Amino acid sequence: MLIDLLSQTLERSGALENFWGKLDAGADATIGVASSARPFLVAARFAERPQPTLVVVPGEETAETFARMLGAYVGDEKVYLYREREENPFILDPPANAKEYQARARQSARRLEALWALQSGRSCLVVASARALLRKVAPARAEVARPLVLEAGKELDEMGISGVEDYEGLVEHLVELGYENTGKLDGPGTFSAQGGTIDVFAGNLVNPVRLDFFGDELEEIRSLLPGTGQTISSRASVEIFPVREFPITSRGIAQARSRLVPQSSTTPLYRELLDALDQTEIFTPQALLPYVYEELDTVGNYLPDDALTVVVEPRSLVDDALHYRDELMKKTNASLLLADELFFAPQALDFGKNQRATYVSIMRVGVELDDELVVKRVDVAGDADKLFGKLHSLTQQGFTVVFSVPHFRARQEMKLELVDRGIPIKEELDVLAVLDDEGEGVSSSSSARPAEGETAPASSDTAHRARKLRRGVVNIVDVNIPLGMIFPAAKLALVSLADTQGSMSVRTTKRVDITDITFPYKPGDYVVHAHHGVAFFRDLVRRDVGGIERDYLLLEYAEGDKLYVPVEQFDRVTRYVGPEGASPRLTRLNTSDWSRAIGRARKATKQLAFDLVDVYTRRSATKGYQYREDTPWQREMEEAFPYQETPDQLAAIADIKTDMQSIHPMDRLVCGDVGFGKTEVALRAAFKATQDKKQVMVLCPTTILAQQHYTTFKERFEPFGVRVEVLSRFRTPAQQKRTLEDFANGEVQVLVGTHRLLSRDVNPKDLGLVIIDEEQRFGVGHKEQLKNMRESIDILTLSATPIPRTMQMGLSGVRDMSLIMTPPDDRRPVEVHVGEWDPDVVADAIARELDRKGQVYYVSNRVRSIDDAVKRVREAAGEARIGVAHGKMSKEELEIVMEDFSAGEIDVLVATTIIESGIDNPHTNTLIIEDAQRLGLAQMYQLKGRVGRSSTQAYAYFLFPDNVPLTEEARDRLTAIDENADLGSGMRIAMKDLEIRGAGSILGAEQSGNMSAVGFDLYAQMLSQAVNLTREGESISDNYLPEALSDIVINVPDHTYIPEEYVPDADERVLFYRKLASADTIEFVDELAREIMEKHGEMPPATVNQFQKARLKAFANEHNIAQISVTGGKLIVEPITISKKQASALRKKAGRYLADKKKLIVPMRVVGESEDGTTLTAVQEFLLSFFSSEKEE
Repeated sequence: MLIDLLSQTLERSGALENFWGKLDAGADATIGVASSARPFLVAARFAERPQPTLVVVPGEETAETFARMLGAYVGDEKVYLYREREENPFILDPPANAKEYQARARQSARRLEALWALQSGRSCLVVASARALLRKVAPARAEVARPLVLEAGKELDEMGISGVEDYEGLVEHLVELGYENTGKLDGPGTFSAQGGTIDVFAGNLVNPVRLDFFGDELEEIRSLLPGTGQTISSRASVEIFPVREFPITSRGIAQARSRLVPQSSTTPLYRELLDALDQTEIFTPQALLPYVYEELDTVGNYLPDDALTVVVEPRSLVDDALHYRDELMKKTNASLLLADELFFAPQALDFGKNQRATYVSIMRVGVELDDELVVKRVDVAGDADKLFGKLHSLTQQGFTVVFSVPHFRARQEMKLELVDRGIPIKEELDVLAVLDDEGEGVSSSSSARPAEGETAPASSDTAHRARKLRRGVVNIVDVNIPLGMIFPAAKLALVSLADTQGSMSVRTTKRVDITDITFPYKPGDYVVHAHHGVAFFRDLVRRDVGGIERDYLLLEYAEGDKLYVPVEQFDRVTRYVGPEGASPRLTRLNTSDWSRAIGRARKATKQLAFDLVDVYTRRSATKGYQYREDTPWQREMEEAFPYQETPDQLAAIADIKTDMQSIHPMDRLVCGDVGFGKTEVALRAAFKATQDKKQVMVLCPTTILAQQHYTTFKERFEPFGVRVEVLSRFRTPAQQKRTLEDFANGEVQVLVGTHRLLSRDVNPKDLGLVIIDEEQRFGVGHKEQLKNMRESIDILTLSATPIPRTMQMGLSGVRDMSLIMTPPDDRRPVEVHVGEWDPDVVADAIARELDRKGQVYYVSNRVRSIDDAVKRVREAAGEARIGVAHGKMSKEELEIVMEDFSAGEIDVLVATTIIESGIDNPHTNTLIIEDAQRLGLAQMYQLKGRVGRSSTQAYAYFLFPDNVPLTEEARDRLTAIDENADLGSGMRIAMKDLEIRGAGSILGAEQSGNMSAVGFDLYAQMLSQAVNLTREGESISDNYLPEALSDIVINVPDHTYIPEEYVPDADERVLFYRKLASADTIEFVDELAREIMEKHGEMPPATVNQFQKARLKAFANEHNIAQISVTGGKLIVEPITISKKQASALRKKAGRYLADKKKLIVPMRVVGESEDGTTLTAVQEFLLSFFSSEKEE
């Protein structure tokens, strides 16, 4: 693993010689290091010497983050989180509902799993907060955490389970472990015993298991899907942990009664505990624990002698414990007696008697350190040149640089870019390294440009033995590093994808334009100002303030309040797009309305970000099936593809194969326009799964699409002996029964179908991959079942509905995505016609298609009037052979029609939108839709995608009745489909559809209110930042808003505006102002200047100033300057760092530099004048020369 190589690098550097040396000698040791580096150092020490390790940190949130980051380094299967229990410990009532019971059961099982990992001496990392260690636990000698271990193929009496010799004994033992026999699985902590089968939902497992017995022999253990009861795979063994933290025995009850009865007559609390003692078969409150055992233990007593305790910031741990004690005192309405019985005093916090490694801040006073390790942030975000400059500098200094690029396409681009820039690289892939360990892989190292003196290894075995990271090169790895950092003393630098936000698209020369990924707006629209709230954009106005003319946005708020916003703050203003697409409620200025709305949205994005990261983390924590390298059959199947793959297709295929060959379950979304080759990507993933004897389910939203996929998969797979079947209403009950039987015994490798595949009777023998086409079209219940699948099975989702870029950014890092944005080489855009229904137009369209021996789709979306549509088609094209297809036809009728159409026996297929997804017929290249005003924009776009799937020119007619007035929304939809007819326009269509319909569905109903309050764009920006901060383990402050360029203050007295005489169109002026406001580099401002001059000629002076001001702001952004002002004849710049020599030179010219504030104050006479006579240019030239002289020094 990568962490092993990093650990070796640290050891060789000697940077931790004292700290690790004392630990190696069995002594306690202390190191001073920044908090961001502690998870990495703990993981590196564990890799160097695996041992039972308890990591104690302050706070539950910190514990979760620390555990997540440790898992990223060493593998989640080696990391356990020991949480404090969430329920009030002083309430003796049973859980209020099943959901609460299941949550407690899962929490208890996972706490016990963590305790057992320590007690059994497993080499693992258990992370706990100080408050979690305050709670007393059952004595270690009682072994309450010991799991029930079952093995397939053995008799129960051979498994060595105390008290369990037969089937009935196992059922009784499950009850003793706290499991409830509910007759069916109701969630964690329940089981069902029927006949010779026991289904158990263990609290420590993601999926329940089915135990199939023959007498007292456990024949088979299979994993189940919660909710459906479908079996998905076999297991050799299973560990089932108790779901209550201490057993209730007759001896324990007697002891508790003897201690409680004498006090019960005088203390109501003891009477309540006695009552609870009589109900223990139903519920065992934690408050009984002190009375069941004579003495209780600390978690520290569970540690074996060879364990290590990692203590993070001891003083903060005590503070955490004291705060928790205060919280407990507020919760208890009984005497303090119960609190003292259940919890230790903070002063008695026990971390075990074994060896201890302490991590503190370097600045901690009064602590003797064995080592100090300085850590620096990578700081390469925002600009590709900054990233490559940093990498070049580090390699030149002889650092060991590790760059984490998990995905294939980004890795290929990065390698090419580094080689182009002359930076030496070496690729170190963990996927291949793991296969090497199993003796099935190839060499895990490959160099695109070998470092000086490096020679190729003689064989893959030699390469594996010699695996190490190289100094002076960029070691590119495929393992995710959660956070980048630089260790100067160790000459080690880690760079992660999270550090490179804004500089990821290293080989794309076109800059991401903010106006392309957010909604456009113009006067008359509703907008959102990030600081002031929702307003009506009345107009763009010019105002003279202090003799300086500038343009402003005039925003109108509730009760007629007005706000003039400088155009430089356009990046703080976004178009309002809410959940329903309706008009919003305007914010009242100078009230707390907006701060409350922002606060709620901030809280919602923080929780949503945490949930997204948590789902991603839990999936990462699950060990899935690891597929082998491609077989010769795989390559032969792929070579049978008759077309040339596009670069995006190849990148998506490579990403999917990388996911499948990793140790964690895949959950990847392949998003691409209609007809861009998503199905081929899915075919190759499915075939790869079958080559490892795994089964595949292909889930489709409609019967016709299922039939289409069945035909495609069958044609491609049949020559290789892979059996493909379909479950749909086109199959008889007898055929379906036979298919299900063959799928259950493994004879059917690929099963295609609709949501019917999620039924309880669909039980694959060994399911490895589920392919979901257009998941958004499934119902809520089905989505919940798919969610359950995600944590244990490889999932590949295909979507032809592109995700808006803002939301795509928000989900980056928590959802693996592959975008297929390039069309096939020979594909032509569909020619679109929008207009009133005209029989002559329809007749000409059909005649032209039939003349070239093609076929036509004619869509009429009302079943009850489809016969009238057939009549209209017959009148327009009497010679055409006409067929009809709609959802209310019997399966036999529909199958005959579709087969005739595919065989060319039908010229015009009159159908409902049943054809929207699924029919790929290269001979059908004309689409006619009547009553198009009734269809949604995305639906029209999907229908348009049914034609033009070959090199033949295709035509699409969107027609509406001449006697029906169009609504504003319908007109907007038809205009959008007409204006966005080029290839790959799906992204713009999706954005326009959101604008028309509203954005409520994109994140679910529970987020609609928060999105409604602040608008889609601002909400998406907030979510993006919340996700990034959550992944890095950083907290989000209460006054946080996404960063913006307008936070930089440029206050220089020059006229700055774009005159109406120069750019007459107000909408175009707004667009230029928006682009200038978000221009973060001087190069991009120069691009905009060329663009405006190409359209409108030479710029007038005020516009030159406007662009010069944008350049000055971009310059400030690149040099981390927050303010540039000219006031009272002086230039003020801050913060800025200058040398003593420069400061001395400025003092001679009456300038001043305040080093403590990093503030520069210079008389304007020193700044001088520019050639064009503007103050803005003079200031930039002065600062530019200033920084240039700094470089020369």
